[in-house]
Amino acid sequence: QVQLVESGGGLVQPGGSLRLSCAASGRVFSINVMGWYRQAPGKEREVVATVTSGGSTYYADSVKGRFTISRDNAKNTVYLQMNSLKPEDTAVYYCNANARVMGPGGWGPPYNYWGQGTQVTVSS
Repeated sequence: QVQLVESGGGLVQPGGSLRLSCAASGRVFSINVMGWYRQAPGKEREVVATVTSGGSTYYADSVKGRFTISRDNAKNTVYLQMNSLKPEDTAVYYCNANARVMGPGGWGPPYNYWGQGTQVTVSS
């Protein structure tokens, strides 16, 4: 299996910045896509940004121009730089990785792994 550990969440004032990190660890694995999702109380989980192993990125309209996703393939780590934060960005942010794990029979099928989530609160 693959474990995802998130860090960098916290309390920040509107207009401030935070950088989230997510490191993947485990047995031999290969990650195709990593991304960040968020969920506010009473709302559905939504995609924030994703990045493929080739560097292609996607951003939700609500964060375009403010957030930047990046990936260090060598370290199996994905980052989310969040600038110009707004109160509506308040949510639990979850790291996601679509990965295959090497087992005795070879590569397993792609599977979505999730981190435990990190709280981001934007408030004055």
